[in-house]
Amino acid sequence: MAEITAALVKELRERTGQGMMECKKALVAAEGDIEKAIDDMRASGAIKAAKKAGNIAAEGSIAVKVSDDAKAATIIEVNSQTDFLALQDDFKGFVAACLDKAFAQKLTDAAPLIAEQESAREALVAKCGENVNIRRLARAEGDVVGAYLHGHRIGVLVTLSGGNADLAKDIAMHVAASNPQFLDPSQVSEEAVAKEKEIFLALNADKIAGKPENIVENMVKGRIAKFLAEASLVDQPFVKDPEVKVGDLAKKAGATIVSFIRYEVGEGIEKVEADFAAEVAAQVAASKQ
Repeated sequence: MAEITAALVKELRERTGQGMMECKKALVAAEGDIEKAIDDMRASGAIKAAKKAGNIAAEGSIAVKVSDDAKAATIIEVNSQTDFLALQDDFKGFVAACLDKAFAQKLTDAAPLIAEQESAREALVAKCGENVNIRRLARAEGDVVGAYLHGHRIGVLVTLSGGNADLAKDIAMHVAASNPQFLDPSQVSEEAVAKEKEIFLALNADKIAGKPENIVENMVKGRIAKFLAEASLVDQPFVKDPEVKVGDLAKKAGATIVSFIRYEVGEGIEKVEADFAAEVAAQVAASKQ
């Protein structure tokens, strides 16, 4: 039996598009013979599903689950290639099963879930003809945890010290709508402030040209203060009552906002614009061969 090295697993993964664990399993079964492993995987239909892995999956669903005592919750993102699939029962069932397992096992990282659900994922891909990926998950625990889902595309968890689940849900709804970047100004990095200052100076170069340095500095300070208020959850006007800041809303209820997690489907995934004319031309050319 040939030694099953990390390099061998990597090569099989690159040649088949399968996950590392599946590749290692196939190599063990084939006693280290990579060509036999590929043949076995092809025979089992695994590679057929894996071919879809090259297709970008930037649609999908966000799902959340909160414990009965509102002290813990899990949020998960599962991606599909189209929003149509995200609305189908097979996909919804897969997402629900993933969420239940992640919640029950108190997972804080997606890797174990991805490994556990690989066979189910492959079966779904083979059935629906689209790539499907478990992208990420997170778990929140604390005094009070609330959640809010905006359809299937945006999900939020909010953890409070004090307060109640209704308050946490209201704040989670605000986070979904306003998309704050930070909890409070103290969390804003120097790099973020420096970048905002740079952007402000670049956009207002004509307005500040020739102005005294102290005037320019005051203009920058004003912009940074506005940036911190807009980006920080506690300083944002509450969506249900703009006269009240979110931080003050919590304080009046005897609560402090500890943290929040906001997921939006596909954020950060580079999408490829479909060129249907080119796709049709390629299909016509292929049919002539």
